[in-house]
Amino acid sequence: MAVTRPAPRRIAVVEDARYREHRSPPGHPECPERLLAVAAAIDAREQQLDRLLPRLASTDELLAVHSRAHLEAIEAAARRAPTQIDADTFVSAASYETALLAAGGTIAAARSVARGDAAAALVAVRPPGHHAEATRAMGFCLFNNVAIAARALHRDGLERLLILDWDVHHGNGTQHIFEADRDILYFSTHQFPFYPGTGDFDEAGRADGLGATVNCPLPGGCGDHEYVGALRRLLVPVAFSFRPQLILVSCGFDAHEADPLASMHVTRSGFEEMTRVVRAMAEDLCGGRIVFVLEGGYAPRGLQEGTGAVLDALLAPTPPALAALPALAPGSTLGHVVARVAAVQRRFHPGVGAA
Repeated sequence: MAVTRPAPRRIAVVEDARYREHRSPPGHPECPERLLAVAAAIDAREQQLDRLLPRLASTDELLAVHSRAHLEAIEAAARRAPTQIDADTFVSAASYETALLAAGGTIAAARSVARGDAAAALVAVRPPGHHAEATRAMGFCLFNNVAIAARALHRDGLERLLILDWDVHHGNGTQHIFEADRDILYFSTHQFPFYPGTGDFDEAGRADGLGATVNCPLPGGCGDHEYVGALRRLLVPVAFSFRPQLILVSCGFDAHEADPLASMHVTRSGFEEMTRVVRAMAEDLCGGRIVFVLEGGYAPRGLQEGTGAVLDALLAPTPPALAALPALAPGSTLGHVVARVAAVQRRFHPGVGAA
């Protein structure tokens, strides 16, 4: 009898040489060469991926998140480039258009997955976005790509969206943009205390959005065990309580063990297992619809290994099963973090930290 093989999964990828045209001064960690490492991982899997062309975000799409004054300020900074926005953030002559392309490429990928044209997507863009506030550029970020895509999907009719931010830095911009919104849940794992100083346990949203912000601050030195454990024990029950229709991942690779800007120790295996957890959860909740959007990551090895790990977990023909959770070790870092998050979030998301 002939064996019926499952159809290959179609994973959309946005990756374009124009994202390398945004430039900071020589020696700046957020440099065009970052995308060479990402491209190497994508090219190695080229035959299994669907290329998706980016486009410029419209003014209306940007204004759903950012103020008009902010848009005008970035455009003006590009006209008089090179310009320094703050201690870390720079604008070159091509930065405004590149940032429009980053936001537009993220929207295009998110809509492709929402329509079912792709099973999932990876968006390899620069400049990154999750530090960008509604009215302010900061932390290498000009426009908040994930927030802009989330607003676009919400306006398209998706009612509940989950943003998972596993960049090593807290996504202050994304949190603040959505912290009063009950329909867009923001969940962050990040090194704490660390730049930008936000994201403590008790930051849980405000007004109608109370409970739709979940922060999981981790001390320096954490690795695969703590990151995967936080997703299994905290993200999964929160997501099943919230029941998103699509998941956006602010996918930074700066928690990688080789990264020069942080002190975490996540390995390639850790990023692959984190992706498996998110995929397994998404298969149960929202038809597997996930969009990974590049944020930080400043070591070439970390970027290449992390990108490859995410793609390999997404390309696997069958979704993974989540194994039973072992008991938490008494006095462990993970146990402490789970207990602190659960103490804040259990009234909004029953079952958090129970396993």
